[in-house]
Amino acid sequence: MKPLTSTGDKPEAEAAVVEPINGSIFLKVKFLLCAGFGIFMFLCPLGSEGFDTPLSLLTAALDQFIRVNLPWFLTALVVVSGVSALIGQFYRPAWVHSRAWLESLVCIPKPYLITRLVAMFVTLGVTFGVGPEAVIGKDVGGNMVDLAGTLVAIAFALSFVMPFLTNSGIMEFAGILLKPLTRPLFHVPGRASVDLVASWLASSNTAVLITQEQYAMGCYSRREAATIMTNFSLVSIPFCMVVAETLNISDHFLALYGIVTAIGLFLAVIGVRMPPLSSIPDAYQGGKKNISEDVPENVSLLGWAVQCALQRAATFYPKQVLNDGMKMTLGILFDLIPIVIAWGTIGSLLVNETPIFQWLSYPMGLYMSVLGVPDAFAAAPATLVGFIDMFIPALISTGIASEFTRFVIAGLSLVQIIYLTEVGSIIVKANVGIDMKRLFIIFIERTIVALPLLVLAAHLVLD
Repeated sequence: MKPLTSTGDKPEAEAAVVEPINGSIFLKVKFLLCAGFGIFMFLCPLGSEGFDTPLSLLTAALDQFIRVNLPWFLTALVVVSGVSALIGQFYRPAWVHSRAWLESLVCIPKPYLITRLVAMFVTLGVTFGVGPEAVIGKDVGGNMVDLAGTLVAIAFALSFVMPFLTNSGIMEFAGILLKPLTRPLFHVPGRASVDLVASWLASSNTAVLITQEQYAMGCYSRREAATIMTNFSLVSIPFCMVVAETLNISDHFLALYGIVTAIGLFLAVIGVRMPPLSSIPDAYQGGKKNISEDVPENVSLLGWAVQCALQRAATFYPKQVLNDGMKMTLGILFDLIPIVIAWGTIGSLLVNETPIFQWLSYPMGLYMSVLGVPDAFAAAPATLVGFIDMFIPALISTGIASEFTRFVIAGLSLVQIIYLTEVGSIIVKANVGIDMKRLFIIFIERTIVALPLLVLAAHLVLD
């Protein structure tokens, strides 16, 4: 069976070839069960607060199990990651070269080798309590190692469940139905709406990993993947509640989250039309687009959505889930966890031990003063440190007296969405045309555009 390809305006795309699908009862049941399981795990709110999903509950259970029963697992993992990278750098055995997926994990560029070694020393220092307190302290290296431990649980839970959402037909079904809305507004396929909902109800790094996998399959171009990763990966509802409680504005949570959602969608509309996102080419992995959301003539929108969903379901098998899940798990464990620990620790050191963000944030203080924000210069560093981690702006702003300013900082920290420790490292590693420089430019663009909108919203809510 040939994959769907596109008849669009991209030179690398080929004419769409869709083979007739025998809509048997078995195939329809297979689609409904597999897609239903994916939707249930990712998108169905559960829990006492109504905001947890089965995937987040599974992740929390795995996280607790690993911490209690395998407390050494993360340390061993990071050490193996660093040592294997050293071996791959100086001695490349033939059995590694014969396995492309293993070679990509072990034989890595020198900057990532240094990253793994830094992560190894930080993790060992935190585990055994050896090293400068500024590095291994609870708010620096200790926080990053704790975050990485949660990411281990996410890796195991997400990797083997995600194919049921992305590969069983639901992405094709949603993509065709929602293309008339998402394509003109955001210049992305309709299937991107699934990424957005997943981030709302699960987590932003979950949505970025879904997008990365879709790009690798040829379903998104580099520009589309970069757009979705930097605009659609909103933080989850539970984390928004944590930020609101930390800044003592939980009484305004519903207004805050509604404002964050509206501004986030507005930023996506204009962000895709601005460089650097607008300058990223529409190139596909492998040079060919492997999906089409174009509806043929004389076929209804719903009918075509069902047809494409069934075609996708026909190629979905448990063996594929196991193979792809194992490779994705190893990629997260060996590549992303060291990046989170190393880059997050370095970034936290810059925030806690140097005045660099005080200096860099002075223009933002002037900008906020012009906008009439109280305590503008005291709050200014919080507008930039979110590039390192999503929770730092809330932590350093708890002492600000003005509720107005705390409301603005809370909203800003949630709409910036480009956090190095959570999604930024994944975006850079995904090779979708976004390096660290472009990532920071997008972060600044979102910050500058969002601030006056948040100030206006704060006046409407608090005045």
